[in-house]
Formats: sequence, C-alpha cells, structure tokens
Amino acid sequence: MKACVDIGGTKVAVSLAYAAASGAGALPTDALRHRRFEPTATTGTPDAVAQQILRMLGQACDEAGARLADIEAVGVSSCGPFVLNGGMIELAAPNICGGLAGPARGLPNDWTRAPLEAPLRETFARLRIDNDGIAALQAERRWGALQGFDHCAYVTWSTGIGCGLCVDGHVLRGKQGNAGHAGHLFVSDNFDALCGCGNIGDVEGLVAGNALARRFSAQGYADAAAILTAARRGDAAAVAIVDELCRVMGRALYNLVITLDVQRISLGGSVFWHHRDYLLPRLQSHISGRLPALTEGCDLVAAGLGERVGDFAALALLDYPHWPSVSLSK
Repeated sequence: MKACVDIGGTKVAVSLAYAAASGAGALPTDALRHRRFEPTATTGTPDAVAQQILRMLGQACDEAGARLADIEAVGVSSCGPFVLNGGMIELAAPNICGGLAGPARGLPNDWTRAPLEAPLRETFARLRIDNDGIAALQAERRWGALQGFDHCAYVTWSTGIGCGLCVDGHVLRGKQGNAGHAGHLFVSDNFDALCGCGNIGDVEGLVAGNALARRFSAQGYADAAAILTAARRGDAAAVAIVDELCRVMGRALYNLVITLDVQRISLGGSVFWHHRDYLLPRLQSHISGRLPALTEGCDLVAAGLGERVGDFAALALLDYPHWPSVSLSK
C-alpha cells in the first residue's frame, strides 16, 4: 500500500493507492481509495501542514483497517516554491506562508518557510516530493490530455497559478525543483494586486482565485465563482472583469508558447475547471493568430484528468524505481 498527498493553497487531500502507477492510458477507477481532504493548515507551528498530513494519513489508514507503518511509500504533490534546508524540502508557498507578503496578505501566520520533508521522513523512508505543476504535468502526459506530446505544458488556474513544462521530452525541473513558477511573472504595475509572495502586479496577484475576492469584493463579487457566474449571466461589469483576467492569463500562456515552442497546454485548477467552456476560447484567442510561426499548431485543452489531476499527480510520483534517501527535488 502506498499513499498520495496533494497540497494546495486551499486544501490538502490524501488517498491510499492500490494500483500500480506504471503504464499509460486509462487509469483504473479504484486506483485511489479512502480519500479525505480538508483546508490547508495555516495556523500553529510552521510544520503544521506536515503534521496535518500525518494525521490525515493515519485517519485514512484507520478507515482502511491498516496502520501508518503499512504505508510503503508516499508521493507528495505540493504547491511551491521549495527551498532546501540541509537537503530537505521546505515550502515557501505564498498561499500558505503569511510572512512572505506580511499582514496585508491576510494569512493568519508569520511563517516564511514551512518544513515538509523532514517531519514526513521521520515516518516514511520512501518519500518523493515534487512541485504540483511538475507532478500534474507528468500525470497528464501519462494518463491525461498530454499523452504522446514531447513539447507541452500543464497550467493550473486555481488558488494560485502554477505550471509544469516539458521540452524535447524532458520535464524541466530547475535547481530546486521550482521550474514553472510562471504565476510570478511580473505583468503589471497594478497596485491592488498584492501576491502572497510579496510581488505586486504578477500574474498570480492579478488573476489567481485567492486574489479575486480581495480585488473585486468591493464591487459585489465575493469570489472567483461569483465573478464567472455573473459574467456567464451577462452582467456587463463581470464580463469586463473576466475579459481582463483572460487577457492577463492569455498573455502568460502566449509567453509560454513562444518561449518553449510547445504543441499543447493542458489547463486545470478550480477557477478554470468549473467554467472551462467559457474560459477556454477566450484564452485561446490571445494565442491564435499571433506570430503564427510559433503559435500555429499549439492548442489549449482542458485537463484530461479533470478535477482529480492533483490526486493523480501524486500517484505519478510513486512510479520511481530507485527511491533516494533525499528528495528528488534537490
């Protein structure tokens, strides 16, 4: 028995894996069982997320009639960025660590780092942690909408903005496993767009799910869902907001296309997924017809793994023949 963990800025989900991760094509419907999720811990000591994961996995094992010690290996797909402390991964995640942007961000802690690998490795010898964009990319290439593509990307539009990148069949990782943090590209001097990383005017600060309530609640839109629902209903103010959000996000996607010369970008995440039919053509319009030598032949598609891409991202990490004594993200 193995375990899958998906850490996001809004929630943590854990599952027990009963199917081999190897191979491509369709996943067995019962690959993951005893799934449970809850809001990501943002109070207490900086290792609160790691302790939350241990508790949740213990509860999943209780439900399965097993023990925590029965878990042979754990795959963790986590929002980042990552930093290394003595070779062990810690999170410097803007939507978890409130100390990065300060009190204005509204998170109930002053953490600048959240220890993750060290607390988990005390219990699990076989542990692989990877950036959630990179892990989701690998899951989409194995089982989802990116099967057969050697030049591609996965992008999530959710609480934050993240992506995984693949060029010439090689997944890009970077010096600390942080390649793909395109959500923190500077695109504006808009001073109401404070990102949790401390930047003002980056993509995430402008369009991510966590930003929309802060930016538009005074106009009567409580969150991303409220804005998109109103836009689909024909609310002119909401339509204008969504058009601007898609302009920013579309330009970020365009920049990925022309920089990496990819064939396809798969999109997921809660903001995008629940309104994908409305958003997809609007995003594609910011790519199609612009510099055809680079953009022609590249399409945007909805993630093949849908709302479960985070769970399967963690499952994809379990298929590794030689488990290292330290994380692969080093």
